[in-house]
Amino acid sequence: MGAESVPRREVVTGRPRPSGRTTAPRPAPAPEPRSEAHVRQLMRRQLRAALVTTALLAVPLGLLPVLLRILPPADGAPRVPPAVWVVLGVAPYPALLATGAWYVRRAEHNETDTAAGTPAEHP
Repeated sequence: MGAESVPRREVVTGRPRPSGRTTAPRPAPAPEPRSEAHVRQLMRRQLRAALVTTALLAVPLGLLPVLLRILPPADGAPRVPPAVWVVLGVAPYPALLATGAWYVRRAEHNETDTAAGTPAEHP
């Protein structure tokens, strides 16, 4: 029993690596703003984008309870009208996705403009 050679177990999780350690290339660092004024400008632009995004989300979503209170009840029954389910279950999500995508694009645009030294303000 002890004289038999038992092959060693190996856990395979992917392709075998070549001998020797290889490291993944590091991404190039983002260009840095030129001065403190550029950093302040970037912060103002990012704050403006964040406030616009908050307003675009808070106002319509905050008015949902008012809209639901205004909707007439369905035939006087205590049931919830189907329009309420549509408003609550479907309507907010495209708005959330679109606003989030806009904010990410705006933030990246602000950073690249500031790093490049472009002084123009974008709405």
